[in-house]
Amino acid sequence: MARGPLSPANALGAMAIGAVAFGALAIGAVAVGRLAIGRARVRRLEIDELVVHKLTLPEDSSKA
Repeated sequence: MARGPLSPANALGAMAIGAVAFGALAIGAVAVGRLAIGRARVRRLEIDELVVHKLTLPEDSSKA
């Protein structure tokens, strides 16, 4: 724990560690966001493909 005033060298070290940790969190957040957006796009494409399939090849109810 803290034992008195923080020396300038220790303060700079703590700031550097904080900056690195913050940068890592920011990079992780961007990566997770891009992954979520990519998955949403794939899902939307799957739904669009299903809708087009249903519109172009409707099931014939007389064959059931």
